[in-house]
Amino acid sequence: MAKQANHLVIVESPSKAKTIGKYLGNDYTVKACMGHLRDLPKSVMGVDIEHDFEPVYQPLKGKEELIEDLQKRAENADIVYLATDPDREGEAISWHIKELFQLPEEKTRRVTFNEITKNVVTKAIQEPRDIDYNLVDAQQARRILDRLVGYQLSPLLWKKIRRGLSAGRVQSVATRMVVDRENEIRQFVPQEYWSLDVTLRCLDKPGSFIAHYYGEQKKRELTCEEEVQEVLNDIDGKQFTVRTIKKTEKKRSPAPPFITSTLQQEASRKLNMTPRRTMAIAQQLYEGVDIQGEGTVGLITYMRTDSQRISEEALAAAKDLILDRYGSAYYTAPRRYKTKSAAQDAHEAIRPSNVRLDPESIMGDLNKDQYRLYKLIWSRFVASQMNNALFDAVSIDSECAGHIFRANEQVMRFSGFTAVYEEGKDDETEEKTSHLPKLEQGELLAMSDPKKEQHFTQPPARYTEATLVKAMEEKGVGRPSTYAATISTIEDREYVTKNDKRLSPTPLGEVVTQMMIDHFTDVIDVEFTAHMEDQLDRVEEGKLPWKRVLSDFYADFHREMENAEEALKDTRIKVPDEVTDEICELCGKNMVVKFGRFGKFLACPGYPECKNTKPIVERMPGRCPKCGSGMLKRKSKRGFAFYACERGAECGFMTWDVPTAEDCPVCGQSLFKKSGRGRMKPFCINPECSNFLPEDQRGYHKKTTQETTQEGEQPAQAEQTEKPKKATKTAKATKTTKTAKTTKTTKTKKTTGKKTTKESGV
Repeated sequence: MAKQANHLVIVESPSKAKTIGKYLGNDYTVKACMGHLRDLPKSVMGVDIEHDFEPVYQPLKGKEELIEDLQKRAENADIVYLATDPDREGEAISWHIKELFQLPEEKTRRVTFNEITKNVVTKAIQEPRDIDYNLVDAQQARRILDRLVGYQLSPLLWKKIRRGLSAGRVQSVATRMVVDRENEIRQFVPQEYWSLDVTLRCLDKPGSFIAHYYGEQKKRELTCEEEVQEVLNDIDGKQFTVRTIKKTEKKRSPAPPFITSTLQQEASRKLNMTPRRTMAIAQQLYEGVDIQGEGTVGLITYMRTDSQRISEEALAAAKDLILDRYGSAYYTAPRRYKTKSAAQDAHEAIRPSNVRLDPESIMGDLNKDQYRLYKLIWSRFVASQMNNALFDAVSIDSECAGHIFRANEQVMRFSGFTAVYEEGKDDETEEKTSHLPKLEQGELLAMSDPKKEQHFTQPPARYTEATLVKAMEEKGVGRPSTYAATISTIEDREYVTKNDKRLSPTPLGEVVTQMMIDHFTDVIDVEFTAHMEDQLDRVEEGKLPWKRVLSDFYADFHREMENAEEALKDTRIKVPDEVTDEICELCGKNMVVKFGRFGKFLACPGYPECKNTKPIVERMPGRCPKCGSGMLKRKSKRGFAFYACERGAECGFMTWDVPTAEDCPVCGQSLFKKSGRGRMKPFCINPECSNFLPEDQRGYHKKTTQETTQEGEQPAQAEQTEKPKKATKTAKATKTTKTAKTTKTTKTKKTTGKKTTKESGV
């Protein structure tokens, strides 16, 4: 009897292992390495600068058992397939595994999957390749560049500004972009202008419309009220004449399929997802979801890409779907989109693996966020292959006393791709249009109801996460795999804050950025950072040695470090206090935000005469259902958010449910909603109201008696966090929970700690 083959396939995540294991059968053992198994050490630089930037890699702490298990399996396997993600990082992880386990070349194979479907997986296993050392070198160069900057700049920030700060090669440039935009806004000088609209009425038939002032022979801006009044005086009491009528056909073409940056932008606009959340959900869709009747299925292609290329098989599948579902009017020929010249073009655009699996047919197998993101990706891809939308556009110019007023109308004639999908916009302002009656050239019109309105030009808008991703892509700062992590980092480090989806720099972010501009012109320069990305791309292409990139960069950087340390030798840079609207009840001054050992708190600026401090609380919409006072967001001892009446113990109301600005249509009390991500349906918590929704019907996990005993936390206990010192310990505990998120125990605690509702005093 022939010996059964023993093939080991190593992937990055358990969910991907489950999906691929189903496709490959019993001859293959599929195991997850959970990302990197070795890396540069955390406690020291880990790069021997004196000996040609030689990195010192170590096995990661906490992965000893996993490394031991995988090494034994690798030693006993006939062939080891390294099937990590198809990008630089994935290539480097495969190389690290090979080096760590000392795998011989003859038993090591590298395979990649742009999509995790049975055909693609089995074909890749049958056509393995060697590790691409150019990709590995590019990743090593990026990793060591970031280590050189971070491990030398961060200690300088600690000494000169504040402990705990960090600087990074890309994050510092992203922060500067936000700071520069804020400075543009501050320096912006608004310019006055006016609009003038009139209602024009047909003389011998029904019908009227609104026309907007255009100019005279050429377009003219009205810059002051006097100019507006001059126009009104000229046209007062006079008839208008229809001067020209232009009828044209307008076409709108579909947007190309998603790449990483456009997916993050559109998910932010349409789904209110952060880039980090978008990529996490996309990873789940790529690795595989259990579909009833299908088993575990990878639903989308690889989501870290800058290419708009589509395979011929996918184009053919889209054609068949469109013809079957929408008809021949909606499809003419395949659309092939041109990838930008600077793109790496390593993978296809983001698309559904099987376009026949439409979102509605698998809705029951996906959670809410998975469904919404999959629908976005599926719709965008299908629409990208459909015919243009067609519009009938009419533009009418009416003249009076030499002044021209213009009216426009646009009516859809054929929906085309818009039957499936329309791209979102960052600026939703649209040109005003009105329904136009049928008119003839030379026809006379009567004017009524002139309306003049003063306006001022607006400064450039602050970045949203979506527009910052777009700007980073346009300027060449970072790459698809780094956008989400970079933006999350500058928010987590409190260099940037987000209000109403807009990003603005904190005083800390501005101080750090200014210090970088003063002393590290290359590191903080947008063009220099983009040039470094180009250098890394050349390393990936095998056109440039990776250690030359490091030595060229470090020569200038080291000189800047020495100059900065000398210039700042006796300097301590102060971060301006952030003044709040909160009034100190002891001395009447506006309190300021301070940073302690355990985080932010409010303090009186009159210290040491006044030593009053308070925790930072967030005011919420809605009213307390017990006394009608305002609601505040607070944190429990373990870091979980709860909501309490602003009168505190005097009232006693508190809950895990989130207050909303909506009122119950029956009793008039404020509605609440379940905590968590996504749009939750509001409900009434007033037990005397006919619209009342009991706790057990609000969608929370129901805790057992044992869980309640183990948890031992109710909202009432959280009042102990009033002092800033204790509030910070809570924040620290929250961070620990996030770090240990992968363990089953921590997940249970997180669930049981948050998903139970308790109203006190309702």
